[in-house]
Amino acid sequence: MARPAHRLGDLQLAIMKVLWSSGPAAVTEVHRALPTASGLAPTTVATMLRKMEDKGLVRHRAEGRKFLYEACVSEGSVSRSMTDHLLDKVFEGNLADLVCHLLDSRRVSPDELEQIARWIEERKAKP
Repeated sequence: MARPAHRLGDLQLAIMKVLWSSGPAAVTEVHRALPTASGLAPTTVATMLRKMEDKGLVRHRAEGRKFLYEACVSEGSVSRSMTDHLLDKVFEGNLADLVCHLLDSRRVSPDELEQIARWIEERKAKP
């Protein structure tokens, strides 16, 4: 069975990050926690949460007069889906090209290179 495809926009991803880190939260709590909150109205966040609920990304439950929203999809599932999409669409599925691009276009610390090398050695050891 194919994994669900999660392609989130910037605001959707920011909202999901808030919910993954905080757990269930009201619209006002999500709004306050967003790094871009100064430019967004709480009603915009509420509208986005409703749209995300329609897509099965979040769900809500009533607590008194407010709704508490929580993530329905894991951070790992979204990360995998978005990375797979990037790999397939931009690099035609060639993982080596993606890794090469990242190593060439970003500053990579010696510690990060060492960690990457360890992961590669661990992967080589797996059957």
